[in-house]
Amino acid sequence: MKTGQRRIQHFVTVLVDVKRGQLLDLVPDRKSEEPKRWIKQRGEECCAGVHSGTLDLSATYRSVFDEAPPHARLVADKFHVVRHMTTKLDECRRRVQNETLGHRDRKNDPLFRVRRRLSMAAERLDAEGRYKMLGILRAGDPGEDVQAAWWAKEAVRELYEVDDSSLAGGFIDELITDMADRDWPVEVRSMGRTLARWREPIIAWHDLRISNGPTESMNNLAKRIKRVGFGFRSFRNHRIRTLLHAGKPDWSLLATLRVAG
Repeated sequence: MKTGQRRIQHFVTVLVDVKRGQLLDLVPDRKSEEPKRWIKQRGEECCAGVHSGTLDLSATYRSVFDEAPPHARLVADKFHVVRHMTTKLDECRRRVQNETLGHRDRKNDPLFRVRRRLSMAAERLDAEGRYKMLGILRAGDPGEDVQAAWWAKEAVRELYEVDDSSLAGGFIDELITDMADRDWPVEVRSMGRTLARWREPIIAWHDLRISNGPTESMNNLAKRIKRVGFGFRSFRNHRIRTLLHAGKPDWSLLATLRVAG
């Protein structure tokens, strides 16, 4: 949170029905207490209707589903899983950069020059592009740590090519076991621990195929409305305006907010 008289930044949690792409509500802060309270206020009938939930790799929001609608099946969003693995790959690249050259990225450093190819999907690299990438890695990655992290990232991406959830379960178990080997770089072992913690939600994606995309869209909408409103110092005003702009809001909820104001 930014501090100062005119630099206070407040966070909100966006609750979305991802099946309909409909914004349900906004609650203050990024902690688990407010979403739990919101769900419980809807009553047992509403909680019984929540069959699944998708989210990024947030332990805080995961605890909401563990307690509020405990029967709901949790799904780890595919985009966020792959992005996490790509982030770990970049951490490995920057670590090796410092260890081999003793400084941060510079434009002529081999590992800096190859950073964009490393983040690309393997199938998007043609034969020449892959040849160049591997050649540059040989120059800047003497211990082959970065190359190992790249292969690990691609292995996780291949997991999402598996159609059957039972086969995906076997695939992820092999990855978890393999990545636990002490010979792998620390970043690859970290990838394996993440897969172990989120094993069931990752497998659930193969059955339900739901995405956190609608939530990200509504989160972007809330940010844009806040900018237009010059920050909206009142959470209530920001909440009402966002619900109205999202379309088809819960009018009984809005009426309650207006009366309370």
